[in-house]
Amino acid sequence: MMIFVVITVFIAGLMVGRTPEYLGKKIEAYDVKMVLLAFIVLAFIILGFTAWASVSSWGLAGLNNNGPHGLSEMLYAYTSCAGNNGSAFAGLNANTPWYDTTLGIDMLLGRFAMIVPLLALAGSLARKKIVPASAGTFPVSGFTFVALLVGTVILVGALTFLPALALGPIVEHFLMLQGTLF
Repeated sequence: MMIFVVITVFIAGLMVGRTPEYLGKKIEAYDVKMVLLAFIVLAFIILGFTAWASVSSWGLAGLNNNGPHGLSEMLYAYTSCAGNNGSAFAGLNANTPWYDTTLGIDMLLGRFAMIVPLLALAGSLARKKIVPASAGTFPVSGFTFVALLVGTVILVGALTFLPALALGPIVEHFLMLQGTLF
């Protein structure tokens, strides 16, 4: 959530026209770069491994279901491993050397490659001095900030994962309504 808070504060700072501040600390270019690096790592490992599995013969060999349901199974497995849970749909045979290796790498990167930029952000924020609020400071405790935060989460999440979701679960739903089951 801290990733989205910093992105929202940065967007609010752009809208107000001042240097963004969060809890009295100025959010600078380095901070935004670290947050975006953490977000890009997460999106890359989930979508990258899913794409790799969907075009490789090893990845397709572990599927019991074809079509959009198979893509949903792969997307869920890599999303779950990136979040350090490690579960999968019953139709995905994840007990193969291909999936054991790629899901393990996905889990490792999901835990450590994402935390390093966030630790760099924490160190950067800890070194900064608290700046008193001014007339141009965007308050982060009101309804406006909450609405902007929710909008940022929905917009950034939709732009990142909606194409993959449209190819998998959404297509499967519409095919199910037409009578095609997987």
